[in-house]
This record gives sequence, C-alpha cells and structure tokens, in this order.
Amino acid sequence: MVKIGVQQPPAALKPDKEKEKAAGGDGVAGAVLLPPGAEEPGPAVQGRRASLSGVCYLTMGLLVLLLGLVFASMYVYRYFFITQLPRESVFHCGVLYEDSLYSPFKGQLELHEDVKIYIEENYEQINVPVPQFGGSDPADIIHDFQRGLTAYHDITLDKCYVIELNTTIVMPPRNLWELLVNVKKGTYLPQTYIIQEEMIATEHVSDMEQLGSFIYRLCSGKETYRLRRRGARRRISRREAGNCHRIRHFENTFVVETVICQKS
Repeated sequence: MVKIGVQQPPAALKPDKEKEKAAGGDGVAGAVLLPPGAEEPGPAVQGRRASLSGVCYLTMGLLVLLLGLVFASMYVYRYFFITQLPRESVFHCGVLYEDSLYSPFKGQLELHEDVKIYIEENYEQINVPVPQFGGSDPADIIHDFQRGLTAYHDITLDKCYVIELNTTIVMPPRNLWELLVNVKKGTYLPQTYIIQEEMIATEHVSDMEQLGSFIYRLCSGKETYRLRRRGARRRISRREAGNCHRIRHFENTFVVETVICQKS
C-alpha cells in the first residue's frame, strides 16, 4: 500500500496568512491612511487652477499677437512707405516773384534752380544757374541738417562761405520734398515774394574736414570763409552794397536773396 501524506506549509508562511486575516480576513490588503494635509484637492480648487491656467495662456496669446502686429507694422513701414521716398530726389524748379526794390517796373521775375534732396542723409543740394535778370551770381548751395551748416559756393568768385543753418528759412529735406512733389516736378511755385539776409565774411577756414563730408566735397580746394549775419535792417540797395555779391535761391515758399559782403 502507498501512503499519501499532506505536507504542512512552512512555518515562515504562517505569519503572512495571519497578517492577511488580521487585515481583512478576505486576503485584501488594508487601506493606507494619508496624513491630514495630503487630501486630494476638491473640485473648487481644481477649477481655480484651471481658470488661472486659462488666463495665463490667454495673456501669452495676446502678447504674441501684439508682437506680431508690431513686426508687421515695421515691415509695412519699411518696405512700402519708405520705399516710396527715394534716397535721392532731383527737381528742376522755377518760381515767379516780384522785387519792388530792384525791378519795380519789370513785374514778375523768374528764378530757376535744380534741387537734390537726400532724405536719409538729411541734407539738400541746390544749384542756381546764371539768372536771366542779372545782378545775382550762380551758386551751389548745401544745407547740411546733420551738421547744422549751410555752405554757399559762389561760382563767379569760386569761393565758399559757411554759416550756421537758418532753419527758419530753410525747410528740412522731407518737408521740402513734399512741397516740391505737391507742385509737381518742373512746374512753377505759386507767385511769391523775396526776403533778404545780409552776411559778412570773417575768418578763413583752414580745416575743411570739420565742416563734414558733404560741404568738404563742395568746397575742397577753394578759398573758404566763415560768415556772420548782420542785424536786421532794411534791404540794402545796389549803391549801398559796395563790395557785396548776391545769390538768389529758394528752399521754401519764398525767395531768399543772400548778400555776402567782404569785411571792410
């Protein structure tokens, strides 16, 4: 006969069985207790966190949109607006005016000049040819708004004269460009008047580089003098002018007669 024996479980396994019975009696592990401050957040806290996240995302989206609008505006301004303003604009202009002192019986006088406007470099270059009426010298003029200087090259004398820029008479490049565009290239400005400014040549200029590159190119190799404005007074006649030379030009809605006199 064969004897069948039942093997008893090892003694090491009995404590586990007893622990399971003590825990629940059905073999299911006991529940883990959480400390008082570690409870899961309720629905109200979760909703508050969700709303804060939404506000943050909305703010970031608005910032991105604003930056996009700024860059788009810069692009439009640079490639559509600035490109319409040429770096150099050349105009051949004429103006009709009356001079009651020198030509009271001639009626309207006519003045022509070629104007080059450099908007980015912020300066103007004007060429005044020999006038038809006489009594005025042909000249090349530069108004340098960066340096705040004006240079007159009297072509008849082949001399240069430099003085501080008079912004009450000379329009800035962009304003002058708009004025000449509005009256159309090659057409006459409306009938206007003439004013006079009188200047006296003072000391000789030896260091030409201090005048800036634009005036340097105009006056290099020529005798160059500083000018000083005389106090306001009535217009001087030809007999009173003495050793003076006149240059008539316009960079505004009126004609300017610049009288340059040698120091006596």
